[in-house]
Amino acid sequence: MSRDERNGETLSHFNEQGRAKMVDISEKEETARTAAARTTVTMSPDTLGRIKSGGIAKGDVLAVAQVAGIMAAKNTSAWIPMCHPLPLTGVNIAFSDNGSNELYIEALVKTKGLTGVEMEALTAVSAAALTVYDMCKAMQKDMGIGPTELVSKTGGINGDYSRT
Repeated sequence: MSRDERNGETLSHFNEQGRAKMVDISEKEETARTAAARTTVTMSPDTLGRIKSGGIAKGDVLAVAQVAGIMAAKNTSAWIPMCHPLPLTGVNIAFSDNGSNELYIEALVKTKGLTGVEMEALTAVSAAALTVYDMCKAMQKDMGIGPTELVSKTGGINGDYSRT
């Protein structure tokens, strides 16, 4: 294991040679775990209006982004090298907006397992946001994505977390 020089904590993603490793979770207790994440896509009012009215030539932006987010959550371990493949028991993607120029994307991910689903929730909202960008980039290239953040998590040895 290696020490985090910033705060003295032991980092479990490094082996005795200081090289990256996947953490051994075989001794952990299986518990119900959830994680919620969110992000924002900032765009022009015209782009948001066309998304909401179904006026994007590539199709239903939110339907495609929702499926992309779910697929991304299910495949997080293929994207993020040290993530464990997890049997997800639920993934929900929700959209809302400010009525002007911001689309909000939220994901709630659930499992009953040995490790948490924070990365799956963050990956879900990121993929959904990137899909929105991809489907709308022909009409607006200067859309912005973020901040992307963990909202909450439950379960596991470190307990619950809620962003204040």
